[in-house]
Amino acid sequence: MCGGYSCSKNTLVIINVCYMIVSFILIGAAVKEKVSGVVVNAPIIGGITACGVFLLGVSILGLWGALKHHQVSLFVYMVILFIIFIIQFSVSCAALGTSVETEKALVEDGWNKVSDEVKISAEKLFDCCGLHLADQNTTGLECNQLACYKTMKLIGGVVACRYRNLVDPVNSGLAGNGGL
Repeated sequence: MCGGYSCSKNTLVIINVCYMIVSFILIGAAVKEKVSGVVVNAPIIGGITACGVFLLGVSILGLWGALKHHQVSLFVYMVILFIIFIIQFSVSCAALGTSVETEKALVEDGWNKVSDEVKISAEKLFDCCGLHLADQNTTGLECNQLACYKTMKLIGGVVACRYRNLVDPVNSGLAGNGGL
């Protein structure tokens, strides 16, 4: 019978094993970023690691409560999940309520506060020159050294030239002739 004792127990076990897998992925991603040096901000890596460890602890509590049918641990597990839901819901509402201008201001504030080494590594990683066009050469990296600088002007120019010389089949009345 679905929805009975064994079905509920097995479902809780599966859910908590999935939580464990996600927690190991979070911890592994934090370790990978720490080793690779792409994200050099220690609080971000520490926060990801802390979330992974917290999720691992909660999943162990839920798994133990489900396997032993321990009422107190299952109650604490439910309370923790409810608190996590409230926090996630609040953060989601705040993120949805943030305007584009606020997001741009946050990005600019972060860009202005980091060191030139971080800016140069971000420019190399993302193949970009500065945050805005005005500050392309202020970080110490020449834009013409990036791969995107070399290919974008060539490809963009060729595509723009080709597009400019093409006939619009909808407005020219040649749509039925295959554009000829």
